[in-house]
Amino acid sequence: MASQQANDPRQPSAARPYKPSVVPPQDLPVDYSGFIAVIFGVFGAMFRYKICSWLAIIFSAQSLANMRNMENDLKQISMAMMFGIMGLVTNYLGLGPRPSGAK
Repeated sequence: MASQQANDPRQPSAARPYKPSVVPPQDLPVDYSGFIAVIFGVFGAMFRYKICSWLAIIFSAQSLANMRNMENDLKQISMAMMFGIMGLVTNYLGLGPRPSGAK
């Protein structure tokens, strides 16, 4: 046991805690799940696709869980969530204009 510690090349006295570098908000990567949530939300609300509205809600929740920039991401997530909820309300409660084929 003592011979293993003598041959150990690590130096505990030189160890420092890791500090991540600060990245400016404009250099952060694009939040693709938030963008996809907005697209699905718009399609769900405009074309009355239930699956698109549900996918918008799911991608909004994923984007909310992985939020990096509080100010910009929260605006995008809330817009996507509102489009998703609006699409679900119009689909399931029958509000809004009807498609031309249904009576």
